Amino acid sequence: MSVDGGRVGDKVDWSRCREPWQSTPTLAIRGDVVQRPLPKIVISTLTALATTLLAVLIAPPAYSADPVRIMPLGDSITGSPGCWRALLWNELQDTGYTDIDFVGTLGPQGCGVPYDGDNEGHGGALVTNVANQNQLPGWLSATNPDVVLMHFGTNDVWSGRSTGQILAAYDTLVDQMRANNPGMQVLVAQIIPMDPNRSCPQCGDRVEALNAAIPGWAAGKSTQQSPITVVDQWTGYSAVTDTYDGVHPNESGIQKIADRWYPALAAVLDGVPTSPPPTTPPTTGPTSEPTGEPTVEPTTEPPPPPPGGCDAAYQVINEWQGGFQAEVSVTNTGTSPITGWEVAFTFTDGQQVTQYWGGQLDQVGAGVTVHNETWNGNLAPGAGANMGFLATWNGTNSVPATTCTAT
Repeated sequence: MSVDGGRVGDKVDWSRCREPWQSTPTLAIRGDVVQRPLPKIVISTLTALATTLLAVLIAPPAYSADPVRIMPLGDSITGSPGCWRALLWNELQDTGYTDIDFVGTLGPQGCGVPYDGDNEGHGGALVTNVANQNQLPGWLSATNPDVVLMHFGTNDVWSGRSTGQILAAYDTLVDQMRANNPGMQVLVAQIIPMDPNRSCPQCGDRVEALNAAIPGWAAGKSTQQSPITVVDQWTGYSAVTDTYDGVHPNESGIQKIADRWYPALAAVLDGVPTSPPPTTPPTTGPTSEPTGEPTVEPTTEPPPPPPGGCDAAYQVINEWQGGFQAEVSVTNTGTSPITGWEVAFTFTDGQQVTQYWGGQLDQVGAGVTVHNETWNGNLAPGAGANMGFLATWNGTNSVPATTCTAT
């Protein structure tokens, strides 16, 4: 049996084969030589296949990662109005970290500059209450963050919660974060100091005790998949000169907070893992032919949406002999945006407001009226705003009924 004049078992003489660029490709068999050029179409096809294979092997994945979602989490220091977030956002943008998204169920509160203001800074909130009342999972499922910045515990310190109770709440919150996202990156602040002369006499020492315990707690709770980074917001921060009331940051205070968050967050953003989109292709068309006639669109115009409405909830946050702290939470319960709100209530036990924030408050006798600030009056449907105050009481501190009017 022979092949084109050759014989089965003959050896191939490779010395008589030339490179394709030297001559027309041939097949040489010892004995008889068969000079049969390869068709040009075969050569072109093989070249194209090789080029395609090489491109597949060396090409990077062709997908665009979603923006990194960052949740600022805490109390009024974070959210009312929490303008350190505006400074931090713009510093990140100016230095090239533009593929980010601040997230939260609370909307922005004006700080005089454009920024992504979404957050979870709940005025008057205690981290122990947030943990015990299981509030965080709902916020997480609504926003799905990749990174959490947490400055939380100031109201717990003021309310006499122990360091152990606060750290146990941190444990709960971190577990809930990881249940939502196993790779959650968590940045936890050693909280800013409190002036004992304008908060509570023990507050300064309680803050120091909490801050001293946070690094050890973080080391024990951190994992390789979900690391915890401690950010020192306490050192170099003055409760006297960097706050306007011994607790909440003033202009110099918000700058210091932003400056401390920035390098820690930038380091995390440089290494945050991102996931490619699903590999299952979307359905490109119907799987069967439509049957029947198409649905006829209605010709009548839909009715206009009802006007926006609002609801107000009054809550005593903390109480001590002769004084208390309360919060009023306003929610747009309508289906259209509102541009302002007014809350009214009447004390029944002689309470007198001594300090307030997050709203314009006026008390005449027992009657109290609160109007929104310029930065928290615009509320989308379902959005909310918080205002808080300190007041005196004597003997009884009944919770008044509230009314809310959208303007």
